[in-house]
Amino acid sequence: MEQARTALAERIAGRRAGAGDPRALVGEMRRSVLLVPSDDAGGLWSAHSGGVRWICAFTDEEALARFALQRGTSNRPLEYVALLGARIVDEIVPGLGEPAGLAVDIATEDGSMFFPPVTGIVPDAAALDAEVEGAGRGR
Repeated sequence: MEQARTALAERIAGRRAGAGDPRALVGEMRRSVLLVPSDDAGGLWSAHSGGVRWICAFTDEEALARFALQRGTSNRPLEYVALLGARIVDEIVPGLGEPAGLAVDIATEDGSMFFPPVTGIVPDAAALDAEVEGAGRGR
């Protein structure tokens, strides 16, 4: 039996279908508890693409299991932490020291969403499009 989608997964589906308010989607991401797998070094699993480090998070254990299956690691336990989306984008992303964003449900066909390092998603000091006092554009 298929598990009911989380509120964030529902909002992502709506945006991908061309409906819904992007600000409401960001708000839902910030309020949601996301599952972030640990990498081999015990840090948060992330990937680099397009000059951005993407922290990979999942809306539920089913979405995390799809990720493990695609990575070929479904035969062993996948360690993860549960974090509020707000904590990821407000605290963890700025502390990485490089352009970073949040990638949600990357193993869910037609259900993933990327939250890039821009104003309105991450703090201005970590946003690539923000005017940072005394530093010009971005970082």
